[in-house]
Amino acid sequence: MLDELNALEQSLGTRGATVRAARGLNVGSALLAASVLLDSAVEHYRGSFKNRAMYTPLVVSSLSLAMNAHGTTDREPETHHARQAVAATTALTGMVGLGFHLYNVTKRPGRLAWQNLFYGAPLGAPMAILLAGLLGTAAEQVRDNPRHGKARLFGLPAGRMLAGLSGLGLLGTTAEAALLHFRGAFQNPAMYTPVTLPPIAAGLLLNTALAPKRPDRWFTRMWLWLTAGMGGAGVLFHSWGIHRAMGGWHNWKQNVLDGPPLPAPPSFTGLALAGLAALRLLREHPDA
Repeated sequence: MLDELNALEQSLGTRGATVRAARGLNVGSALLAASVLLDSAVEHYRGSFKNRAMYTPLVVSSLSLAMNAHGTTDREPETHHARQAVAATTALTGMVGLGFHLYNVTKRPGRLAWQNLFYGAPLGAPMAILLAGLLGTAAEQVRDNPRHGKARLFGLPAGRMLAGLSGLGLLGTTAEAALLHFRGAFQNPAMYTPVTLPPIAAGLLLNTALAPKRPDRWFTRMWLWLTAGMGGAGVLFHSWGIHRAMGGWHNWKQNVLDGPPLPAPPSFTGLALAGLAALRLLREHPDA
């Protein structure tokens, strides 16, 4: 009887760890979806929605935001089929959108020339909605782990998989920031921050995914919180960049379209929070 009680207690503890990790992933995915929703609304409005497909990321990212917001409050250790369907649709939308944006860039004279990468359809934008879908899908998979205690994601240790996914996502987001800040000639020293802090966070997460398991990765957690805070500070810096344009916020209709994108920096925050969810799962779950 005592052994059965101990097994039940361990099962409840591991299930709680996976649910907490899933809710953390929902938070990260929701931030990415919100970033995509606002950014695509601005960019596609600037493009006059000349292709009806340009409405798609607005609809899908809105659904993703709503479903992930629901997931952050859900304490049940079971897959929610509506959330899972929306997450899969979000990831598929990101892949299709990447194809559209790549076509937009390569059809121009010079194809993958710097000029086209600077001013063509941004390749990083559909990658963000793809990541939102992947994190949402991972949240549902982690939440639904069986009671035997092993936390798995597509057959592999969930904590390590989530750390690797978050790390790769941070590298991709850094590449997009580097491209746009290079276009801006790094005129403000603060513009080096999103191309220096996140790659270190990504390296720490990839080390977590591949290196032997350690009970407490305090330095990685600290760096991820620093990266998350940088995402919030980035909104303030971009807001200041809009303020410095001719007319400032009095001419917001023009300057929001042409200035630094306000919704972009929170993508770093969302991925950093997903990485923190992975670390928490590794710390709380005996087999993640």
